[in-house]
Amino acid sequence: MLDPLSVSAVTTFLGSVGAGAAGESGRRLCEAVGGVVARVAGREVTAPADAAAREALAAVLVDQARSDPERARALGTWMSGAPADPRPDRRHVPHTLPASVRFFTDRKGPLAALDREAFRKPDGRPRIAVLYGPEGVGTSALALHWGGLQAHRYPDGTLYADLRAGSTSTAPTATALLRHFLLKLHVPQERVPPAAQDRAELFRALLADRRLLVVLDHARTAAQVVPLVTAAPGVFTLVVARRPLTGLDARPVLVDPLGDKDAKRLLVDLVGKQAVAAARATLPSVLERCAGSPFALRAAATDLAGAATAPPAAGGDPVRTVVDGLYRRLAAPAARVYRLAALRAWPALDPGPVAAAAGIGEPEARDLLAELAQHGLLEPAPDGRYRFRPAVRAHAADAAAREDGVAACAAALRRAVEWYVSFAVRADHAALPQRWHIGPRYDRYDRLGADGVSGADGGALAGRYEDEGAAIAALTAEADNIVEAVLAAEEFDDPAAVCEGAEALWALQLKAGCHDTVLPALRAGVRAAPAYHGDPRMAGRMHTQLALALIESAGYEEAGRELAAAARAEEAAGHLRGRATAVETLGLLRLREWRFAEALSCFEQAGLLLARIGPDDDGREDVPRATALVERHQGRALRGLGRFEEARQRLDTALAYFEQTTDEPYNAARVLTDLAETDLMAGDAPAALPLIDRAATLLGAQHATVHLDYLAALRLRCRPEQP
Repeated sequence: MLDPLSVSAVTTFLGSVGAGAAGESGRRLCEAVGGVVARVAGREVTAPADAAAREALAAVLVDQARSDPERARALGTWMSGAPADPRPDRRHVPHTLPASVRFFTDRKGPLAALDREAFRKPDGRPRIAVLYGPEGVGTSALALHWGGLQAHRYPDGTLYADLRAGSTSTAPTATALLRHFLLKLHVPQERVPPAAQDRAELFRALLADRRLLVVLDHARTAAQVVPLVTAAPGVFTLVVARRPLTGLDARPVLVDPLGDKDAKRLLVDLVGKQAVAAARATLPSVLERCAGSPFALRAAATDLAGAATAPPAAGGDPVRTVVDGLYRRLAAPAARVYRLAALRAWPALDPGPVAAAAGIGEPEARDLLAELAQHGLLEPAPDGRYRFRPAVRAHAADAAAREDGVAACAAALRRAVEWYVSFAVRADHAALPQRWHIGPRYDRYDRLGADGVSGADGGALAGRYEDEGAAIAALTAEADNIVEAVLAAEEFDDPAAVCEGAEALWALQLKAGCHDTVLPALRAGVRAAPAYHGDPRMAGRMHTQLALALIESAGYEEAGRELAAAARAEEAAGHLRGRATAVETLGLLRLREWRFAEALSCFEQAGLLLARIGPDDDGREDVPRATALVERHQGRALRGLGRFEEARQRLDTALAYFEQTTDEPYNAARVLTDLAETDLMAGDAPAALPLIDRAATLLGAQHATVHLDYLAALRLRCRPEQP
C-alpha cells in the first residue's frame, strides 16, 4: 500500500490516476479521486495538469493527512488500489522496422558515423543521429540497412514511424507518435495517457532499461522528434530528414550522392553485368544524368537506353530528370492516372478514389497503379496501397497543371474528395447506425440499407461490412486520407463536404480513439460551419465534436470554449436537444477537471433544457433517457462536493429508470458503481459491497472486462486492512 503521508507516494498515485484517464475505468477512478482530494484538502481542487502541479497538490494532501487521521484514512483507502503499473509484458518485443532494399552499395562513411554515435560510451547524453541528404539520395534506405545490420544489438526490438503525411496540417505530431509507439510497446489503449507530457514520461520510463532502436523516417521538424528522444543508455534514435533539424541536438550524418564507381556497381547489381556492358555507349550519359542518386539509378536500370536519351530537367535535378524520362514512355491512360493521382498529397493511394478522380473503373485504376509502381513512379506499401515520393508527386502535379489545365484538375480533385467523404459517411453509418445524423449523405445511405455502394459513392471499401468492427477497421485504415480530403474541400470552398466529412469521423473518435488524427479535420469543420446551409444544427455538432476530441487529448481549456460555442450555436438554431447535449458535455468536462460545483450547475441547466422539449420538438423521444443520464451526472457532481445523501437520491432515480423503464444493464451497472463509490467515499464500505456485486453480475453478462477489473479494485478498497 502506498503511504498517504509520503509526498513522493502521493505524487506517484496522482500521476498514475491521471495517466489512466484515457479509458472509461481510468476516467471513473480519476473523478472519484477528485472527490477524495477535495475532502482531504478541505476545498475544491482543480485536477493537476502536469508533474509540478501533482507534486504541489501532493504536498497539500500530505500536510492535511498528517493533521487529521480521518483524512489520512480516506486518502489511504483510495491509494490502496492504485492503478496497476502500465508497463507491458517484456515478452512482447516490437519489430516494426521495414525491410531494407536488396542491393546496397558503398556508404561506409555514414555507416561508420552511425556506429560511432550508437555505440559510444554512455555519458548521459541521448544517442541520436540525423541522416540527411537531397531527395533520392537514399537516406531512408541507409537507415533501414543499418538497422537491419545492427538488429542483434537491440534485443528489446525496433520502433519505426514514417512521419510523411499529406499536407503540413496532417503531419504526425509528437503526441500522436507517442500514442503509436506506446501501443506498439503493448500498453493497453485505455492506459495511454491523454496528455502529451504524460505520454512522453511513460515512453521514457518504458525505455529506461531497454536496448532498443527508434527510427523516425522523413521527419520535418524538431518538434516532431524532441518528445520522443530519451537518454536511456540502450536506446538509439535514428532520424531521417532532408536537412539537419534546427533545435535538435543530434549528430548530423550527411549522405552524399554515389560516386561513378559505386553507381556503376549498383547498376550491375540491379540488372547484371551483361546488361550494363551492352549499354556501354550510353552508360556515361546515364551516370551523368542520375548524378549518384540511388533512386534515379534504380529507375534508369529498367531501361538504360531509354534513361540515357531522356531530356534533362530544369536545374539538373537527377530525380526529376529520370522521372520525366519514365513519364514520357507511359501510355496515355497510365500517364493520366499518374497526373491526377498527384493533385493532392494523399498519404496513400487506393484504386477507388483514383478511379473517381480519373473517371474510370476501379479494376482499370488498380491495373494502372500497379503499372506505375512497376515503372518506379509509385512506391508500394505493405498494406497493398501506393504512395508517391515527394519529388515524383511534384513532377506529376506540374504535368497535370500543364497538360490537363486548372479546371480539369479541380474537377478531378473534387471527385476524389467526394469519394472519400461518401466512403467515410457510409462506413461511419455502418459503425454507428443508431446515431442521429445531420448531413444529407447519411439519408442516402439509410435508403440504401445494408447493400453496397459503388463508384463515387465510396467504392468497394464502402460496401457491406460484416459487422461494426469491420467498418471501424476500414475507417481507421483510411483516416489520414479522409482528413486530407476534408482539408482539400476547405481549400476549394465546399463547406458541405467539409462539415459532412468531419461529422463522419465520429466513429473514429468514439470507437478507435483516433483523436489526434482527426483534430485538423474537426477544426476545419468548425471553420466551415458558418457557411453550411444544409441544416442549422451543423454548427453545434462541429463545435461539440471538436470539443470531445480535445477532451480526449487533454485540451480542456479549448474544449470548454468549443462547448460554450456549441451551446450558443444550438440556441441560435432553436435546437433544445443539441443545446442540452452541449451543456451536459461541458459538465462532463468539468467533472474531469474536478470542478464539481460548475459541473453540477451545467447538469442542472441541461435538465431544465430537456424539460422544455415539447412533444413535437426534435429529439423528444430521447428525453426520458437523456434526463436519467443527467440525473446520474448530477449525482456524480454532488458526490464530488461531499453531498452524499443528495448524490444517492439522484443516482437512485437514474438507477430506477435503467432497471425498470428500459433494458439497459450496462448503464444500470454504471449507476450501481456510482452508488458504491459514493458509499465508499462517505466511509460506508459495507454498504458499497452489495452494490459492487450487483454491478458485477450485470456486467459479467456483457463481457465488460475493463469495468469488471475496476469493480474488483473497488471491492478491495472496501475491505479493512489486514493486521
